[in-house]
Amino acid sequence: MSTVTAILRSYRAPREVMRGHRAGGADEALGLMWLFIACLLFFVARLPELSRESHFAALDGVDTPVASLALPLFYGTVLLAPLMFLFVAAGSHLVARVLGGRGVWLDARLALFWALLCVAPVVLFQGLVAGFVGPGPGLTAASTLVFVAFLYLWINNLIALEWQDVTV
Repeated sequence: MSTVTAILRSYRAPREVMRGHRAGGADEALGLMWLFIACLLFFVARLPELSRESHFAALDGVDTPVASLALPLFYGTVLLAPLMFLFVAAGSHLVARVLGGRGVWLDARLALFWALLCVAPVVLFQGLVAGFVGPGPGLTAASTLVFVAFLYLWINNLIALEWQDVTV
């Protein structure tokens, strides 16, 4: 199954897709690939908003090139965020253990990283709303959609791996 098809199926049957990935041999390398692609897409999603900020700053007489706004964002999103997500995955595994989860550390990482990759298309939509519409109820609705979709996917992925006997 292609990645795009798996992402679309994850919104209907996240536990089934996650179990399928794990049973199919998903490992650390695949999980890290999911994470880095998701982080790169999150960076791209913010570019319309940065372009908007640069444009309105230019209208106010402040010359702020998009590149000067994008470089720190790139470092934070593509270089530092993956480290933060590793810690978040470790924390979620510890919480799952306390609640009776039987998975391994890799399961928690795969659950989080797949959820991040699956929510990336919605984050790209949110970025377009931020860039073209700007702050307001539309952006709030798009941000809420991203948050709810991410929680739905992540929690279901964790349940699929931490409370099932699919560890390899």
